[in-house]
Amino acid sequence: MIWLIFAMLATFFAAVNDAIIKKSIRNVNEYSLAYLWKLYTTIFLLPFLFLTGMPAFGNQFWLALFIAACINATTSIIYIKALKHSDLSISTPMLTFTPAFLLITSPLLLGEFPDIYGLIGTIIIIFGSYMLNASNINRGYLAPFKTLMKERGPRFMLLIAFIWSIGANLDKIGVRSSSILLWPLAVNMLSSIFILPFMIMHKQNKGGIKFSIKQEHKYLLLIGLFTAMLSVSQMIAISLALVVYVVSIKRMSILINILLGYVIFKEKNIKERFIGGAIMIIGALFITLL
Repeated sequence: MIWLIFAMLATFFAAVNDAIIKKSIRNVNEYSLAYLWKLYTTIFLLPFLFLTGMPAFGNQFWLALFIAACINATTSIIYIKALKHSDLSISTPMLTFTPAFLLITSPLLLGEFPDIYGLIGTIIIIFGSYMLNASNINRGYLAPFKTLMKERGPRFMLLIAFIWSIGANLDKIGVRSSSILLWPLAVNMLSSIFILPFMIMHKQNKGGIKFSIKQEHKYLLLIGLFTAMLSVSQMIAISLALVVYVVSIKRMSILINILLGYVIFKEKNIKERFIGGAIMIIGALFITLL
C-alpha cells in the first residue's frame, strides 16, 4: 500500500497549494503568478532529474509535450482567475466534473461509451453541486444552480474540468514516452515559456515581475515547492498503482480545500459546501471505480 501513502501526500500538497495560490493573489496578477508558479516548479524538480538521469524519448513525446504544455499554461491562468474571483470552497469542487465530462469527450474522441455507473455518477455530481448552495433553495428550486453559475470562479473551474477531460490521456502518453520525473518537469518548463509573453504584456506596474517576487516571494516559492512535491508524489503513486485509483484518492483534496477555505479565509456556508463536496466526490468515485 505504498502507493496510497504517496497518493495521500499528493492530495495534501494539492489542497495546501490551492490555499497558498489564493492567498498570494493579493499582490500578484494571474499572469505573473502563473509564470512564477511554473518556473519555480521547474527549478524544484530539476534535482530529481539529476538523481535519475535523462531517459530516452519515445516517438510521441514531443507532440504530447506541446499539447500538454498548451493545456497546462492555459488552465493555470484560468485556475488562478477562478480562485481570485470566488471562494476556495465553492470553486474547487467543480473539478469533480472532469470524469463526468469524460463521459462526453471519450465517446467523441475514443469511441468509448459510458455504462450505467457513469450515468449515475454524473447525476450524483450534479446533485452535489446543487447542495453547494442549498441555503438558496428558498429563492426557488433552481436558485442553487443559478447562484453557482453567477460566480466566475465555479464557471472557470467547470471550463478547466472540461479541458482536462480532453487532455486526460496526455500524461499517460508523456510518462510512457519519457519518465515519471522528466514529464512533469518538461511540461512545467514549456508552460512557463508559453506564459512568459502574456506576463510581459500584462505587467501590473512598472516594477513588473520584480514587484511580484518582492511582495509575495515566500508564497511563490512555496507554490513551486508544493507543486513539485505534488508532481513527484503523484507520479510515484501512478507508477505503483492504477491511475484511476490515484486520481480518486487525490479528489479528496476538495474536502481539505473546503476546510482551509473556512479556517484561513473565513468563508461562509461551509457545512453545506462540505456536504456538497463530499457528494460530488462520491459521484466521481462511481464514474472512475465502478
